[in-house]
Amino acid sequence: MSKEKVIIIFTVAIDVIGLGIIIPVLPVYVESFGVSAFAVTMLVSVFSLFSFLSAPILGALSDKYGRRPILMASIASTGLGWMIFAAAKSLPMLALGRIIDGMAAGNFSTAQSAISDISKDQKERTAALGMIGMIFGLGFIVGPFIGGLLSKVSHSFPFWFVGGLAVLNVILAYFMLPETNKQIDIDRKISTNPLKPIVSAVRNEKLRKLYLVYFIFNVVTAMANSVFALYLAGKFGFNAFTTGLFFTGVGVVLAINQGFLLRKFWLEKFKEKQLILIMSGLFVVGFLMMAAGWIGLFVVGMLLTALGQSTIGAAMTSEIVGEADVKARGEAVGVLSAVASVAMIVAPLMSGALFVVDMGLPFVVGSALSVISWLLMRGIKTHDRINEEIVSEARKVTDQLAG
Repeated sequence: MSKEKVIIIFTVAIDVIGLGIIIPVLPVYVESFGVSAFAVTMLVSVFSLFSFLSAPILGALSDKYGRRPILMASIASTGLGWMIFAAAKSLPMLALGRIIDGMAAGNFSTAQSAISDISKDQKERTAALGMIGMIFGLGFIVGPFIGGLLSKVSHSFPFWFVGGLAVLNVILAYFMLPETNKQIDIDRKISTNPLKPIVSAVRNEKLRKLYLVYFIFNVVTAMANSVFALYLAGKFGFNAFTTGLFFTGVGVVLAINQGFLLRKFWLEKFKEKQLILIMSGLFVVGFLMMAAGWIGLFVVGMLLTALGQSTIGAAMTSEIVGEADVKARGEAVGVLSAVASVAMIVAPLMSGALFVVDMGLPFVVGSALSVISWLLMRGIKTHDRINEEIVSEARKVTDQLAG
């Protein structure tokens, strides 16, 4: 692997570990301000809203001015946002921290664009993008465990730590991160219309069915994730450290499945349409088990949904990047990020409102939406080859990861 790729992946790894650290701690920290579960999930939606508005613009700016300055500015924004969040004394200040982070939330998508820039061909690009996805899963093994330990100092300490980690990341990027965009288009005009990415997705006849399934997939996973820690605390009385261990378990499943089972088992035994239907079925069953209120069923359901999440999610990015103009790859990745961000705006608000009614209701609704996703996927006719092409890309990723 080239030095440039190692540096980019290392930059992503630090960022992802920071994200993993705060996941099990955030709900407990916010609830310490005396607010409801709905307020906790509202903060997730606030971040996603501003991420939706900014991600495509940041992608276009990276096409115009280069990946390096945009990635560094985005990481710096993350650090500032978490420090404000850690110092907060009220709900509005908490929201300000998430807004600042969301306004420049281009870390992951800009890194994907940078990796695409320095890949020689589609096969190498897919493998490199898969490596970033693998790092994302590994970050959720290490991060939540660290977050649980840091929460023993205080509920705010993990956020100070992650803010400092982001500052360190900016310093390292300044001295080590190269500019990868050799097609900088300084004359490029940038649209500031936040709805443009969604309009582009809807108009794309080849991909819009997949976008819809992907949207529902992101909604149900975000619904579950946004109340995960709240459910463990409210239903089973678990603290932040124990919750961190659960998130670590999810990260282990993600890493094993993406790094081994996807190539060695799933893609060998099943055709692409069958595979996505099976994983959607795991969502249906897994979410119902998580809602049952018994810890044994919850653990099994958690493992099933983690398996489904890592399999379905492995199939998306390379095809879209490959079709994009070489001078507009950053914007293309921003479009995909915007579709996911829309789901992340809607899902936490839905799950927060449902959680107030009944703790298990977000998982029940997630199961019902997974049925709809299953039916949509089943309705795609055999001659629609988009799913075959995407799973073929996933196979290339796992083959490359296996060496």
